[in-house]
Amino acid sequence: MIKSWENVRVYQPRITKLLTNSIEKKRLAHAYLFEGKKGTGKKDVGFLLAKSFFCDNLLQVSPCGECRNCKRIDSGNHPDVHVVEPDGLSIKKSQIQSLQEEFAKTGVESNKKLYILVHADKMTTNAANSLLKFLEEPHSNTIAILITEQYHRMLNTILSRCQLVSFQPLQPKAIEAAVMNQDISKHIASLVSQVTNDTEAAFVLARDDWFAQARMKVIKLYEVLINRKGQAPIYIHSEWMSHFQDKEKQETGLDLLLYLYKDLLTIQLGNEEQVIYSDMMQQLKQHALQMTQRSVTDKMTSILEAKRRLHANVNPQLLMEQLVLTLQEG
Repeated sequence: MIKSWENVRVYQPRITKLLTNSIEKKRLAHAYLFEGKKGTGKKDVGFLLAKSFFCDNLLQVSPCGECRNCKRIDSGNHPDVHVVEPDGLSIKKSQIQSLQEEFAKTGVESNKKLYILVHADKMTTNAANSLLKFLEEPHSNTIAILITEQYHRMLNTILSRCQLVSFQPLQPKAIEAAVMNQDISKHIASLVSQVTNDTEAAFVLARDDWFAQARMKVIKLYEVLINRKGQAPIYIHSEWMSHFQDKEKQETGLDLLLYLYKDLLTIQLGNEEQVIYSDMMQQLKQHALQMTQRSVTDKMTSILEAKRRLHANVNPQLLMEQLVLTLQEG
């Protein structure tokens, strides 16, 4: 969970400035619509805003994380913070009515209340109309945070009553930093940041033993291709296919191999700080001197072509055997 606005600033600087200015000036809007792709941090920022709103010992604009309010929000037990998620496929009118009943009561801890609607675009028409009445007559010291990946599916009348906050897709460096913040090694964090631009998916992938082993299998294949060229087809048969068992995993394997050759090109172009397999830097620098840029780009093209053929339902083992024969040429 995000602990401070400084953490958010790394990957959503514009949103951080907007919300922290409002906290500082005590001018928070009564309704926000957080929209953006999955994994861009919308829900985490919603809870961080809730903590800043309720915190007893605010540190400038960031919540202290230690007071009773912060701890109860972290544990999901704050009586004046309500989260509504779809019941099945949709958010129903009865859920919005229950929320309205809660807000008609006096605040349990204070006169403040905050509610978060996750997947707000999944409200039924009746639920959306009930919420609209709620937004038209906002209670003082009440904040609504609506979260959606598809705000174009929502009623214009609801959109017009919310302050739109658009979350940008995350850059790989931001995801890498977020994953490393979870005590994950740099070489794994750097790789997952290339595979997905969804922080939640990146956290799951970074802790997946299969993914860590996949990385080692790819490095071993690369080393076989460089040092023991005749052994590559045998390696595909004996070790590769048993690990990359279905199409999705095979595509991941090809992506991880592509990033290795991309690193060679990155080094040749003098951008060493952008290398993904940084723990192999010395080895890669040596190989980058031994190949031409044309040779490296040709190998990358061959891997991309293998990915295309994989989706055309070519036999995966035959495809990989043909690919390694192409990659070991030259």
